[in-house]
Amino acid sequence: MKGDLFQKCYDFKEPDKVRQLGLYPYFTPIQSAQKNEVYIEGKKVLMLGSNSYMGLTYHPKVREAAIEAINKYGVGCAGSRFLNGTLDLHEELEEKLANFLGKEAALLYSTGYQTNIGVISGITTKDDYILADKFSHASIIDGCRLSFGQMKRFKHNDTESLRKCLEAIPEEVGKLIVVDGVFSMEGDLAPLDKIVPLKKEFGARLFVDDAHSVGVLGKNGRGTAEHFNVEGDVDLVMNTFSKSFASIGGFIAGEYEVIDYLRHFSRSLIFSASLPPSTLGSVSAALDIIKNEPWRRERLWDITHMMGEGFRKMGYDTGESVTPIIPLRAGDMMTTFRMRARLLEEGVFVNPVVPPAVGPNDCLIRTSFMATHTDEQLNFALDKFKKIGIELGVI
Repeated sequence: MKGDLFQKCYDFKEPDKVRQLGLYPYFTPIQSAQKNEVYIEGKKVLMLGSNSYMGLTYHPKVREAAIEAINKYGVGCAGSRFLNGTLDLHEELEEKLANFLGKEAALLYSTGYQTNIGVISGITTKDDYILADKFSHASIIDGCRLSFGQMKRFKHNDTESLRKCLEAIPEEVGKLIVVDGVFSMEGDLAPLDKIVPLKKEFGARLFVDDAHSVGVLGKNGRGTAEHFNVEGDVDLVMNTFSKSFASIGGFIAGEYEVIDYLRHFSRSLIFSASLPPSTLGSVSAALDIIKNEPWRRERLWDITHMMGEGFRKMGYDTGESVTPIIPLRAGDMMTTFRMRARLLEEGVFVNPVVPPAVGPNDCLIRTSFMATHTDEQLNFALDKFKKIGIELGVI
């Protein structure tokens, strides 16, 4: 049929080729809770692919809080926050999160992705400019695309490139600099200490996606801004609940007037169903644990240093990572898929990162760690990475 909309789907055969080789790495069903070990096809494997940095997905207090919320409020709100879907739990959690980050107000969204697209598209108009790092998360890029503002992209973590972008923009227009606090594939940090002076010089506002940072970075786990001691200079802090908070959802925190504006102009908030009671309860409990159990953060950093040093001693290239996200450069796509499959066979779950997220010969094995990993598990993993890295010629 000529002009068939579905023809592109019928022509898309790349996944089948990888499936036939037994190397397809996506949509793998996990048969247990997302703990430091999981079950796949009935086999126990070490989980080194989760973003549950604090290890709270199965914490008894987090589960109990979810159950208590369900018992009182039921399983859903059956509407958007804008109309019938706001519970007192939503407002209580927003206040709690704002206080934790030292901001005037916070606003909950149903996912982190919706937070980014809703805030960026909601806060910028046709007369505004958005300056985004070239390695920005897809949700940031999609938020820029949905905005009527004009987007400029600067070289990754290159403040001279950012300066040139700012210099090319009319002085009188609104300017929003958007960066990831921790870049989710590479594990490196946005240099907020160098970005903040540029923000001030050019009268811009600064938005930080701290999805992989809150709970992990900073003395108190408040994220990248606390790490760089620039908390008062970051205008908007975004975070997700699917990492350290061990659930799903997201929020933005900032000045009260800005948050109130977003309540009325952020389409992904207004036209989406609100977070269910179970999530609100579990996230609140997780926040208490993050604040009251600093040993988790300390343990996570001990693990990060141990594994980073171990990988580098073997000969792995870990790039610029300085966080619990440690990428291992594996080369081409098929080598990366083979490495992922062999590691799984040997009892270690990891994530492959391939084009278009990276260049065709710059593919990664992405490892990430939890505070609950034991030394025994980590040494087991290092042995397997050494064995398979040599086997495939990666090291």
